Amino acid sequence: MGSRRPASGHTAVEVENVSKSFRVYAERNQSLKAAVLRRKRGSFEEFWALRDVSLQIPEGRTFGLMGHNGSGKSTLLKCIARILEPNSGSIRTRGSVAAMLELGSGFHPDLTGRENIYLNGSILGMSRKEIDRKLDEIIDFAGVGEFIDQPVKNYSSGMYVRLGFSVSIHVDPDILLVDEILAVGDMQFQERCREKFAQFKDDGKTVVVVSHGVEEMRTFCDEAAWLDHGKLVEVGPAAAIVDRYIEAGHNARAVETGGTRHGSGEILVERVELLDAAGTDERTFRTGDELTIRLHYRAEKPVDRPVFAVSVNSIEGVHVWSHHTWDAEYIPAQLRGSGSVDVRIPALRLQPGTFDLNTSVVDDELSHSFDQWVKAVRFAVVPGSPRESGGLVVMGSTWGNLQPPSPLAISGASAQAAEAREDADLASRASGTP
Repeated sequence: MGSRRPASGHTAVEVENVSKSFRVYAERNQSLKAAVLRRKRGSFEEFWALRDVSLQIPEGRTFGLMGHNGSGKSTLLKCIARILEPNSGSIRTRGSVAAMLELGSGFHPDLTGRENIYLNGSILGMSRKEIDRKLDEIIDFAGVGEFIDQPVKNYSSGMYVRLGFSVSIHVDPDILLVDEILAVGDMQFQERCREKFAQFKDDGKTVVVVSHGVEEMRTFCDEAAWLDHGKLVEVGPAAAIVDRYIEAGHNARAVETGGTRHGSGEILVERVELLDAAGTDERTFRTGDELTIRLHYRAEKPVDRPVFAVSVNSIEGVHVWSHHTWDAEYIPAQLRGSGSVDVRIPALRLQPGTFDLNTSVVDDELSHSFDQWVKAVRFAVVPGSPRESGGLVVMGSTWGNLQPPSPLAISGASAQAAEAREDADLASRASGTP
């Protein structure tokens, strides 16, 4: 990578009065029972992810976006990347932009890691010669050398994400946008990421990063912006913003786990694990993977017939799926003390993207809430199998039974085409055109 001049005092990103909304189709029923059972369909509500946000990000700085889940951080990053279009306001960027938001989205599962480097690199704007020159560095950074000529469908989710990250980070942009990427990989891989970001900064480039880790923000970022419910609270030196964020009641543990909660508290979900087929707690899965959601609960006193529930939303707030023990007729007579309960998903039917898991515990009348934990855990899904074109879920659909046009239809179409050519020929003769 060539030497670059230091930061010039220019503004790399200018966000001016930006607002962004989404349509959320939510239940309007006041009854918890009606909401849980989803018996009625409510009309959509306008959810404002960003409200009149203005800020400037200086060139050559590492800039953090912080706030609780749903504060608008990721939405703002997608607007800067031109993935989302604001409802109002404007965003101006200086120089080339690379975004690491949905890692590995340009990978094909049947191609090898090496082939996918060329495929994904070309999608991100790299020439073949540039990829040739950086190939060994990309492979070494991802730590997948011995598997590089294997199809990526055989990779673990961690290997898949690391390779996608490595390709993206070697694009060499002027502005790098990073959403929760430091949460993937082992400690060694995370350290390599930090070193790469430091190199970007030394080269006068700009890094904009979203993270739930407040200490990460303090030590890694020069400046930070604090967002809350789509509104800009404060912008300033990262260490000072982190201190005020924590003083406002957002302690470090709450920021790491994320989410908000309410309820009477007789029984609580204290911790959530997302387990892969090997029983390892993960935050990245592939479409089609086995997933077990394990809820660790604690009941301070006996609770009769509690009903556990889980649900999944997209990070834009769109409800994707929910399931509870009431539907499954799996309701314990009474619980007291600490324990856990599992819900197993044999094959994860989510399209690639980022999702929030919510949990709740209610009584068996579905009328009293013991614990509601909104956005308890955030997780990512990368391409797997089956592979479909878009949306939020994978239906497992197949194409087939193609019926060719009848000979009569073909001959009729040919006759029409011949007539059209004849008419055109006559018109051209009439006008004297050769």
